[in-house]
Amino acid sequence: MATKKMSPERLKHYEELIRQELKDSVSYIEKINKDQSIGARESSGDLSSYAFHQADQGSDTNLMEQTVMMMEQEREKIRQLNDALNRIYDGVFGECEMCGELIQESRLDVIPYAKNCFQCTEKMEDKKRKQRR
Repeated sequence: MATKKMSPERLKHYEELIRQELKDSVSYIEKINKDQSIGARESSGDLSSYAFHQADQGSDTNLMEQTVMMMEQEREKIRQLNDALNRIYDGVFGECEMCGELIQESRLDVIPYAKNCFQCTEKMEDKKRKQRR
């Protein structure tokens, strides 16, 4: 376990940062949903009943697949941000889940939902790389 706890001021800072990222992520998903509900023809300005060229359909399909993938990543980020808020409320925010030491604030400033310190994250990634070989 971490011998030193994060100050209440720093916890408040990260709570505000996480809440802002949550708000931004939800807004992003809502915007994408709104854009998708308009539909390809309306958003392109083509309101005719003529079919698209196959290449246009392929491009639209590819764009939709990328959009769905980005939305799924954003939903996962929202889940991780909510988990981070729960860790704040539980009093364990900022503690590495692997080694129990405090996660570097420079890491939390970039990834406020980080669960592990940089060193433990590196160890996990090295292990994954070795397993893929």
